[in-house]
Amino acid sequence: MDVLQQPRNEAPARMEPLAKLPVFWALESKRVIVAGGSDAAAWKAELLAACGAEVHVYADAVSDTFENLISRGAEHPRGSFVRHCHGWNETIFAGAAIAIADCEEEDEAKAFFDAARMAGVPVNVIDKPAFCQFQFGSIVNRSPVVVSISTDGAAPILAQAIRRRIETLLPWTLKGWAELAQTLRDRVNERLTPGPLRRAFWERFVDRAFSSSDTPEEGVGGLLLEEADRLREAPAHSSRGRVTLVGAGPGDAELLTLKAVRALQAADVILFDDLVSSEVLELARREAKRMLVGKRGGRTSCRQEDINAMMVKLAKSGKRVVRLKSGDPMIFGRAGEEIAHLDRENIPVDVIPGITAASAMASRLGISLTHRNHAQSVRFITGHSRHGGLPIDVDWAAVADRHTTAVFYMGGRTAPLIADRLIEEGLPPETPAIIISDVSRSTERDWSGTLATIPEGIAAIGYDNPVLIAVGSALAARLNVRDTNGFDGDHRLVMGAR
Repeated sequence: MDVLQQPRNEAPARMEPLAKLPVFWALESKRVIVAGGSDAAAWKAELLAACGAEVHVYADAVSDTFENLISRGAEHPRGSFVRHCHGWNETIFAGAAIAIADCEEEDEAKAFFDAARMAGVPVNVIDKPAFCQFQFGSIVNRSPVVVSISTDGAAPILAQAIRRRIETLLPWTLKGWAELAQTLRDRVNERLTPGPLRRAFWERFVDRAFSSSDTPEEGVGGLLLEEADRLREAPAHSSRGRVTLVGAGPGDAELLTLKAVRALQAADVILFDDLVSSEVLELARREAKRMLVGKRGGRTSCRQEDINAMMVKLAKSGKRVVRLKSGDPMIFGRAGEEIAHLDRENIPVDVIPGITAASAMASRLGISLTHRNHAQSVRFITGHSRHGGLPIDVDWAAVADRHTTAVFYMGGRTAPLIADRLIEEGLPPETPAIIISDVSRSTERDWSGTLATIPEGIAAIGYDNPVLIAVGSALAARLNVRDTNGFDGDHRLVMGAR
């Protein structure tokens, strides 16, 4: 089977150097020290108490925020605050798990740091990196699921931005599902031995957790254990995998849906198109095997029959297969052929849509594909036939409708023929036209002109990279604005990397 293998990520990469070792520290019922009464010290004290620690606060006075925190008490059933109405001294460190201080003066920070180290207590002085043996990261709290992000103190705002992104990926209901997993773990381990069956159970558990918008219902634990019993009794049937067709969008990884990211992070094998960007692939599970199965005109390509057979073979061996397609899998992606083949083989298949190139082009250039005064419909049309020329089964008279925006995919090599045919069918030569390549990528280039000047535009843009051509009067409004901002008024030429 002639499947093209991508050399990158053939095996998991070795661990790159780490600025700090991420460690999750158990503090339940442990004595910890917080010296200082500021709001910053209060935040650290609240964090420690949330872990179940007995927080001893040493300060002559505390802020209103800190006072309210101590009065309210800890949320954790084993967490507590012990208030000492005086500053710290060298005798307080005995038996402490960690020590934290907020010190204004450098001399006091050094003294606290030295005293804690002398007592063998790990120490952190807030905002004084030179006096910190460990650091606090930005936290995403779905306890018992906890995510911490660190930039090694270089860019706290960046860490906060990363935290916000992770927050969008992890639903609040995950907390309940993680708690349920804790209660089930031992009983699942009793039923299922380590290996494919146990992993199959937990993968199904994860699918349910991420697909549900609610916390686990009462009794769901019993149902899950019954599922584990069924897996044990019928291992051959349960080992069958599934295929998910995922839209990778036009290239910019930030345009992926959350559901697409989750599919990539759960995959065993990823069969990806030639046009899928490296940035998108970087979001996949590190251990997933990645196989290039691209199809590009005029280049060595995989046959569709081979791709179909590969998906079936992998799924029947129990793999979770992601078929990663550029753009949207249901638009010029042969998804119908692949779904039909998988259905014939009784392979479960899901589809996760992606942003198609036409939508990305419209948003990138600020051009609406519809306009109540110009275009009341949009057509997505393949720009070439199986044999390389214009498609013969397209109603070109309908495509030349003046009240429709036509967007041609894969039409770089046939661009002059497209222009001639539309003019022949009665579309005015002065109809606005746009050509864009590598939409949403750093190498993006675009040209704007008219239907008659499309041959000049494709000569300027080239067709080695993916090209999209849009034609229609609805494009005029935005192009006129672009003209008034200093662009070439004759051919409205707008080129360059964006």
